[in-house]
Amino acid sequence: MSSSRVVRRTAAETELAARLLLLVLLTIGHLWGAAEAQLTGVLDDCLCDIESIDNFNNFKIFPKIQKLLERDYFRYYKVNLKRPCPFWADDGHCSIRDCHVEPCPESKVPVGIKAGSANKYSKTANHTKEFEDCEQANKLGAINSTLSNQSKEAFIDWARYDDSQDHFCELDDERSPDAQYVDLLLNPERYTGYKGPSAWRLWNSIYEENCFKPRSVYRPMNPLAPSRGEDDGESFYTWLEGLCLEKRVFYKLISGLHASINIHLCANYLLEETWGKPRWGANVKEFTSRFDTTETKGEGPRRLKNLYFLYLIELRALSKVASYFERSIVDLYTGNAQEDAETKSLLLEIFTHTKSFPMHFDEKSMFAGDKKGATSLKEEFRLHFKNISRIMDCVGCDKCRLWGKLQTQGLGTALKILFSEKEIKNLPENSPSKGFQLTRQEIVALLNAFGRLSTSIRELQNFKILLQQTS
Repeated sequence: MSSSRVVRRTAAETELAARLLLLVLLTIGHLWGAAEAQLTGVLDDCLCDIESIDNFNNFKIFPKIQKLLERDYFRYYKVNLKRPCPFWADDGHCSIRDCHVEPCPESKVPVGIKAGSANKYSKTANHTKEFEDCEQANKLGAINSTLSNQSKEAFIDWARYDDSQDHFCELDDERSPDAQYVDLLLNPERYTGYKGPSAWRLWNSIYEENCFKPRSVYRPMNPLAPSRGEDDGESFYTWLEGLCLEKRVFYKLISGLHASINIHLCANYLLEETWGKPRWGANVKEFTSRFDTTETKGEGPRRLKNLYFLYLIELRALSKVASYFERSIVDLYTGNAQEDAETKSLLLEIFTHTKSFPMHFDEKSMFAGDKKGATSLKEEFRLHFKNISRIMDCVGCDKCRLWGKLQTQGLGTALKILFSEKEIKNLPENSPSKGFQLTRQEIVALLNAFGRLSTSIRELQNFKILLQQTS
C-alpha cells in the first residue's frame, strides 16, 4: 500500500473521529440544557431559590471556606479506618492504589495538636514552632493517615465532653490505637475506582433500610432493585410527598450527600496517566451519566436539588452555632498563637456571612407536633442517622471511607446544633457549658463537610460552563 494512500486513510479516520466526538459533545450539551432548565427556582420544603444560593456561595462563602480549611486546625482529622463493618462480612478493602494509606511523619503535625492541652480552650503557652507541610506521597492518592504511638498518646490530651446522648453519629473512639490523624489537604476527595456491587450494596443499605421506606416502594435508578417496567419513579415520589416533613427532610439530606460525593468524583477524575504521572480533572461524560435528565429518567435534577437543600441545612447550623465560637473563651488551639488568632478571625468572618443569608431553612417547623410524638420522632430520626454513620465503616476503600465518615459526622454535628437551640442560647461567656459542647473532631468535620458542599455547588457552575462550551 502506497504511503499516500495510508496518509489519506489516516486523515479520513481522524476526520471521522473528530465528527463523532463533536456529535457526542453536542448531545451532552443538549442533554444538560434540559437538566439545567429543571435546576432552577424555589426548593421544596423551604422558601429559598437555587439562584440565590449560587450567588451567595460562589462569591461570598466558597473563597473564604477554602482558605479556612487550609489552616492547620482544620486540616487534621482523627479517624479509625480499621473498624469492622457491623452489618455484613467484610469483602476486603479495594487494592486500587488510589485507596491506599501511607503514614505521615510525626514531625509534620502542628506542635499544639501533638502536645495537646489540659483545657482545649486554653491559650497558654507552647512555643511557636515552624514546620513544613507534608509532601505529597509518591503513590497516587496515598493517604497520610498514621502517626507514631507517641503522637497518638499526645493527642489524647484533647478534652472530650460527655454529651453522647445528643450525638447523631457513631463516633470513633479517639483513644483507640487504631484511630489515626489524617492530613486532609494531602488526601483530596476524588475518583478512586471504587464502584460496582460493593458500593451499590452500601448505598442500597442506606436508602432501603434507613430512610423510612417500605420495601414495597422502589427507589428510582436502583441497580439492585428488580425492573419496574414503565415506572419512571413517580410512584416513589408520590410516596415521599405523603410522608411527614421530618422523614422527607431525612431522605433529602441523604440524597443530597450522595449527590455531593458524586460531584466531587466527577470533578476530580483520573482523566489519564502517562508514565506514572496522573492528570486529574472534570469528566463531563461521567457527570452527565449521573445527573442528566434523560440518562437518569429525571432523577438527576432531583438529586441536585437535594444537594442545595442539604447546603441550606448545614448553612443554617453554622449561623446558629456562631455564638458558640464568638465567645472569648473559645480558641482554635494549635500552639501557634498568631495563626490561631487568624484562623478564628477568618471563621468569624464566615459566620458573619452565614448569619446574613436572608432565606434560611426554618428548623422550628420540624418536630413541632405534640410533645410526646415529636420526641419519639426526633429519637427515631437520630437513630436512623446514627445507623448510617455506622454503615460508613463498611466502605471498602480507605480514602472513600475517610471522606464518607467525615461528611457524615459533619452533617450529624449540624443536626446536633439545630436541635440544641436552648442550650446554645444559654452558653456562658467565660466558661465551658455542660449543656452544649463541640469536640475538636466535630468542629473539624462540621466545617470540612460544609466546605465539601460549597465546593460541589461551585463545581456545578464549572460543569455548566464546560457543557455550554460544547453546545
